[in-house]
Amino acid sequence: MEFDVLDHRSGLGVFDPIENARFELYTPESVEPESESTDGFYFPVDVAVGFEASAVEIPKLVSTVVRRHTGEMLADATTSETQTFGAGRYLVELQSTPMKLYLVVDGPFEIRPGDESVTASFGERRRVRVGARSFHERPLGTITVTDDVEDAMAAVSLFGSALKTTSCERSFPTLRGHPPRVERGDSFAVSDGIDAPDTGVEIVLPPDREHVYPSASLAYYLGAELVAGSDPRLVAGDFEYDLDGAGGYEATVNRVLKQVFFLDCLTRTEGYYPVELHEREQVEPAVDLDFPDLYGRPLAEQLPRYLSVPFDALEPHVLDWHLTTDVVPTAGNAAALPYFAHELALLRTPEDPTDQSVEPTFEELDEFTRSAVASGDFTRSASDDASTRGGRDDALTRNTRETWTTDDEMFRVEPAETIEHAWVGEGYPINANKVTIASLRRQAERTPPDDSDIEVHVVCNDPEMDEESVVGEFYGLRDFVNYDVTIHEELTVAELGDLLESSADFLHYIGHADDEGFRCVDGHLDADSLESVGVEAFLLNACRSYEQGAKLVEKGSTGGVVTLAEVVNSAATKVGRARAVAELRVLVALGAEYRREGGTGVHRVRHYWGWRVDVV
Repeated sequence: MEFDVLDHRSGLGVFDPIENARFELYTPESVEPESESTDGFYFPVDVAVGFEASAVEIPKLVSTVVRRHTGEMLADATTSETQTFGAGRYLVELQSTPMKLYLVVDGPFEIRPGDESVTASFGERRRVRVGARSFHERPLGTITVTDDVEDAMAAVSLFGSALKTTSCERSFPTLRGHPPRVERGDSFAVSDGIDAPDTGVEIVLPPDREHVYPSASLAYYLGAELVAGSDPRLVAGDFEYDLDGAGGYEATVNRVLKQVFFLDCLTRTEGYYPVELHEREQVEPAVDLDFPDLYGRPLAEQLPRYLSVPFDALEPHVLDWHLTTDVVPTAGNAAALPYFAHELALLRTPEDPTDQSVEPTFEELDEFTRSAVASGDFTRSASDDASTRGGRDDALTRNTRETWTTDDEMFRVEPAETIEHAWVGEGYPINANKVTIASLRRQAERTPPDDSDIEVHVVCNDPEMDEESVVGEFYGLRDFVNYDVTIHEELTVAELGDLLESSADFLHYIGHADDEGFRCVDGHLDADSLESVGVEAFLLNACRSYEQGAKLVEKGSTGGVVTLAEVVNSAATKVGRARAVAELRVLVALGAEYRREGGTGVHRVRHYWGWRVDVV
């Protein structure tokens, strides 16, 4: 965080280089900010300055909460009336700003809302302290590692450097910064400013990737150091906890993460926000935990008490975890760990698929197709086999391949009990989202969308499929999102290429795709031939569109919905129309997280910008 004196008027500028965000505070007179201690702001702050001023104007009607310096909330001053506060020390919390901002001031003073700003007026020049904290939702700094597993251990040990606090309040996402990025290089190196917190917690484990990678989320959340040892265990002072318990190492590590996080959520009700929490009311009578006593104790003292509780006693009340990520334990995949640790994903290390571990998938998809066409439907395939066309004379298709050529690259992953399931590694996972390192980095660096209309392009490159082009009518039906929808029909190679390279929020493609690319009126467009892709997200409603979708992501798209098999016409049209009405509106407006649509080889979409991933 950086502070500077404004040059266009008197006041203080605040700049967050991590999020590339800026905010300004105005004063009646010029100020000379001086570095201050970060103590005394009640909430954690990264940096603080102090200056003399008779008033501070907040140039937006942001929510302004006035608290005692001890944190007790006194008033939400964002009203139409002036509010006066007497002698004493106060904490003024500014909300809905691009970084967390706090003012520490001495009373008396008044908060006066205006038409476009809020002013804290002191009546005379007085010392004002300003504390700032970055939301830190993207990596700051880089850890360079070689292919030695010891470097991966050292990198994971530094993930906790992003924590804003080691108290139980780190269970709030705004008090957990994003771990540093990890890159491969010739020697181990760490950027300036990356320092591990002193939590006194260690995770002892064998020095191999099968043990290191699953520990990343837990190590990050605990600010723990990874230490090489033969028996996996969690160490905090004299306390040791076996990490190779029921279900094995990975299951135990993930169970400990859920247990510690859950109990932190209960303990934190003694702190910043003393609310009545339903889960605490249910759990407290059944466990031997003194939450008022636990609050404020060091993490190393909380862990023995937390882990003395059988998980079975907590499990009925623990929230449904959001994400499991399978990370194939290769050296290159270490770069994915900070992104999923930031999400507190449950991490696993499956074996890289082999001929023995890959389950055949074409047969069941083919059976789905045969049963559909037997009832009179047809597939969007270019095969001349009438059985796939339901007896139609026209070859209404979206793919020209007659055989499945990538059986050995498709496989089923071990089921996950979480809401979402991601895969980092080679191959085409069934029932999971495939994530690439490049897409994770791109997602972390993306700029959040502004308030302008959502730009949608619907492309129908086959007139016989124009029934589906009516999806254009359905975009933007809800009041909370505005859509600018353009319908394109029978595009040429050049026209489709220009459209994909242009900046847009979402593209819905309806037509054919095959080994040569997207079929256009004058040939085929291979996405690999594009310089870059400016379309943020996409739906490719064509048979076996995975390959072209993967290339769109490689070229710059955030992600999209593709097919892995023949698409039965009625199912494809239903996806095109129904998703346009429902999930795809959310995709375009808020981001995309990708789920598997059961049984048809079509991935479905649901997400919130900033959450996740680039999946095809």
